[in-house]
Amino acid sequence: MDMCNLAGGKVDGDEVSDLTKTYPIVEIFNSVQGEGIHAGKSSIFIRFGGCNLRCEWCDTEFDEWQEMSVIDILSEVMQWQTKRIIFTGGEPALQNLWPLSTCLRRRGYHIAIESNGTIELDEGLVDWVCISPKDQLYPNVSIKQRTGDELKVVYCGQELSMYDDLRIGFKHLLLQPCYMESESVEWNGRNAAHTEALVKENPEWRLSLQTHKWMGVD
Repeated sequence: MDMCNLAGGKVDGDEVSDLTKTYPIVEIFNSVQGEGIHAGKSSIFIRFGGCNLRCEWCDTEFDEWQEMSVIDILSEVMQWQTKRIIFTGGEPALQNLWPLSTCLRRRGYHIAIESNGTIELDEGLVDWVCISPKDQLYPNVSIKQRTGDELKVVYCGQELSMYDDLRIGFKHLLLQPCYMESESVEWNGRNAAHTEALVKENPEWRLSLQTHKWMGVD
């Protein structure tokens, strides 16, 4: 357990089984949150490998990863000042996140998760739940996580009415224009303009932009 020293040492309540639990990790990095309610806040992103969906607009690589223990992960995240952690992917909910979440919380971290909602999350697992449903692409895949803090819908032309039931369980409703690299600049521009118009017509929704992309940061 020598690596514990790199992870700030063992703290009261740590279990060896938690510290040695391994996860498929694509990358861990410190950046600003680029989208959603917490856009602009310094955050540490832990990107997990693997996903149960294959969205055509997805801009992340999640099929290659390295196995990292909780101790390894702690030694990475503790080099940065922020106490905000975001579990992202891929689909982080495919993993048993309790060992990692427990160890991070013991060290004072606030944990958010970004999920597609197809796997129900345990109550109390994280501090902030952002669900971005992909049923506009996968109409036969049911959304199991129907409560949370943010419902972030990627808009690519679907009817907002399809979220009338789901939205009831969320505090914040966000509509984000889909950016498709395979489409023309004109298509992406029209889709962004349509998204803005929908938000104006439906003020209970808030426009979310991927500011990290035009900033040129991860």
